[in-house]
Amino acid sequence: MPRKRTKKVGIAGKFGPRYGFTLRRRYAEVAEKAAKPYQCPSCGSVKARRVSTAIWQCRRCGTKFAGKAYQPAGS
Repeated sequence: MPRKRTKKVGIAGKFGPRYGFTLRRRYAEVAEKAAKPYQCPSCGSVKARRVSTAIWQCRRCGTKFAGKAYQPAGS
């Protein structure tokens, strides 16, 4: 089993030492918000995921809806 190598920086570990700490931290915050599931406005379950920029889809009921770029509009 491979070691976890990005304990401190999380998803921004793919950049390595490039771009500076502040930009990598800012990217990590935005990317984690975009990747986490949100509440579906239709069925109310916490299964809505980002499909592409501002497009969200519920994995439970299949509803597609528009929101903000990195999080649904109501969040």
